[in-house]
Amino acid sequence: MRLNRQGEVIWEPSQAFIQNANITKYMNWLKETKGLSFRGYNDLWKWSVDELEDFWESVWDFCGVKAQRKFDRVLADERMPGAKWFEGARLNYTENMFSKYQGDKTAIFFRSEKVEKREVSWRELKESVASVAHSLRDLGVRPGDRVASFMPNIPETVIAFLASASIGAIWSSCSPDFGAKSVVDRFQQIEPVVMFAVDGYHYNGKTFDKTSVVSQLQKELGDSLKQTILVPYMEKESLDEKLDNIILWGKLLEPKVELTYESLPFDHPLWIVYSSGTTGMPKPIVHSHGGLVIDQLKSMVIQKGLTTENITFQFTTTGWMMWNNLVGNLIAGSSIVLYDGSPSYPSMNVLWKLAEDIGITDFGTSAPFLINSMKQRVKPNEYDLSSLISVNSTGAPLTEEAFLWVYENVKKDVWLASSSGGTDVCSGFVGGVPILPVRIGEIQGRCLGVNAQAFDENGISLINEVGELVITKPMPTMPLYFWNDKDNKRYISSYFDTYPGVWKHGDWIKIDEKGSSIIYGRSDSTINRSGVRMGTSDIYRMVEDLDEILESLVIDLEVLGRNASLLLFVVLKEGNCLTDDLRIKIKEQIKVNISPRFMPDEIYEVPQIPKTLNGKKMEVPIRKLLLGFEMEKAINPDSMNNPESLPFFIELANHFSELNKEKLF
Repeated sequence: MRLNRQGEVIWEPSQAFIQNANITKYMNWLKETKGLSFRGYNDLWKWSVDELEDFWESVWDFCGVKAQRKFDRVLADERMPGAKWFEGARLNYTENMFSKYQGDKTAIFFRSEKVEKREVSWRELKESVASVAHSLRDLGVRPGDRVASFMPNIPETVIAFLASASIGAIWSSCSPDFGAKSVVDRFQQIEPVVMFAVDGYHYNGKTFDKTSVVSQLQKELGDSLKQTILVPYMEKESLDEKLDNIILWGKLLEPKVELTYESLPFDHPLWIVYSSGTTGMPKPIVHSHGGLVIDQLKSMVIQKGLTTENITFQFTTTGWMMWNNLVGNLIAGSSIVLYDGSPSYPSMNVLWKLAEDIGITDFGTSAPFLINSMKQRVKPNEYDLSSLISVNSTGAPLTEEAFLWVYENVKKDVWLASSSGGTDVCSGFVGGVPILPVRIGEIQGRCLGVNAQAFDENGISLINEVGELVITKPMPTMPLYFWNDKDNKRYISSYFDTYPGVWKHGDWIKIDEKGSSIIYGRSDSTINRSGVRMGTSDIYRMVEDLDEILESLVIDLEVLGRNASLLLFVVLKEGNCLTDDLRIKIKEQIKVNISPRFMPDEIYEVPQIPKTLNGKKMEVPIRKLLLGFEMEKAINPDSMNNPESLPFFIELANHFSELNKEKLF
C-alpha cells in the first residue's frame, strides 16, 4: 500500500549548505555582473527559459568555457528542430574536461568484482589520453571518423573516449553485455574505422568470454573497420591466437607526447548514442562537442554544485547515457568513481561499502536499485557515510517508500536528488535543486534552461494534472540529427509529430504550481529497464526469428507505484505450444542477442496480437489497458483490425487490477 505522504518535506538544506551551493554563488554573480536579482529558484528558472540567450551566455562566462574562439551569437535560430547554438565558436570537449587539471590528485577511482583498488591520477589520465590520441592519428583516424567501443566501465574506456574526442573523432559505445546482433545493428549504421574492445568481462561472479563476439563484429562491420584495439581485460594470454588483426592496448600507450586538441565548431559531432522505437533499426542520435560542454557545465557545476573536492559515483554501464554524464563530472574537476560489476554481488551492500572505502560524496544510482535495497532490508548506514552529501536517483520514478527508506537507512542529512532526462538529449529535464527542500515522492524542480511542461492532447499546458512531458524551447544538447537520416524524417517523427515545433519526450509527468514534478513512467511503448531504454522493434526481430513464433507483442509495465514487469505476448505457429522449454528458448534468444536485462518477466500465449486498421501493433493502447486505464480511455475497438483479440487482454487487465487496487490516477 502507498503511504499518501506525497509532498511532505523530508529534508531541508541548512543555511550553510545554501550559502555554499554553487547555484547561490551563480545567483550572486548574476546580481553583481548583470544586475539581476531573483526571489528564489523558480524565479531563476523562469528567467533561464524566458531569456535563453542571456542564460546560456551567462553559463559560458560564469563557468569559463575553454574555447579557441568565442561565439558570434548564442542562438541564431530558435526553431525545433534546427536550432543553431553558439555559431562561430571553436572548442574541444576533451580540453574542457582537463580545464581543472590537478596533477597527481586522483581523477579516477576504479573498482570491480576482480579489482580491489586502482587509481588514475589526473597526470596519468592526461598522459594516457595524449598517447592514445597520437596513436589513433597514426592509424589514420581523422575528425569526423567514427570510433566504436565494445568496452565495460573501466579507465581504458574513459581514456579511449577522451582521446577520440580530442582529435575530433565521433565516439559510439555499446556495453559488452549487449548481444552481438544488437551491437551489429548499431555499429553497422555508422561504419566505424576503429573499434576498441575487450576479450571479456566479469559480472555476478562469472566471467564472460567475448572474443567470439569481437571476431563476429570484425566480420560484420566489413571494410569500414580498419583496426581493432583490444584491452586484455580477462588477463588471457595468446589473444592473437583467438583473434586476427588486433592491436593490443599497451601498444597505443607507447608514444610519450603532449596532448593537443583539435579546434572544432560548436556543432561538431561528439558522440552517437542509440535509442530505439517500435519499428526499424535503433536510432543513432548525434550530439555535439559544444552542446555537451555547455550543458555539463550547467548541470555539474551550477545545478549539482560539484567542485574539485567532490568524489562522484554513478552506477552505470557504458551502454547507458549516465556513463557519458559520469565522465562529464570531470569538467567540474571532481574525481569520478567507476565500478564494473553487479550491484548485488556478492551482496546488495557492495556499492555502499564502496562509498565508505573511497569516501564518495555524491552517490548516483537507479531508482530500482534503491527500491531493491529497501525490499531486501539493506542498512547502508551501518557503513561510514560521513563524506556523503547527495544521493542521486534516476532511470525510473522513485516511490514515496523509497524516499523514506533513504532518510531512515542511508543518512538523515543527505540531499536526495531524484531526476529524469533522456538518452535523446544526454541531459536532465527535471532534477535536484540544492537550495530547495526535498519533498516525499517529488522531483524538486525543472532544470535551468529547460522549458519542461505537461501538455494535454490538445497542446494545452497543465498544472497539477498528468500530461505528456514536452520541451517547448530548444536545448543545446538536443540532437544535431540522426546518422544517415535523410531530410531528418526519423528525427522529426520521433519527437515533433504530435506537437509540431515542440519536443514530445514520451513520459507522463505532473508539474505543480511550485515547479515540483512527478514522473509516472513512459507514455509510449519504449522499454525502460533501470534507465536503459530499448525499442520494441529490437525484441520483435529476435523473438519472431524463432521458428515457433508467428508474432509477438512486448509491453513494459514499469511505472510509479507498481512492480516493474516486462510482458511478452506470442502468437505461435500452428502445431506449437508454449512449453517451459520454449519459454527458456525465447529468453535465451533475447539474452544472447540483445541483453539479459531485457528478458521478459512473463510470457503469454495469445491467439492474436491487437492491431490497428492499418496493421500496426497496438502497443500503447494495450499498455494503458494493463496499467488500469478504463477501456474507453485506452482503446477504441472501431479503430481495430481485429477487436476479437481484446478479451484476453481485458481479462488480464482485470486480474492486475485485483492484484493492485490502486490505479495510476
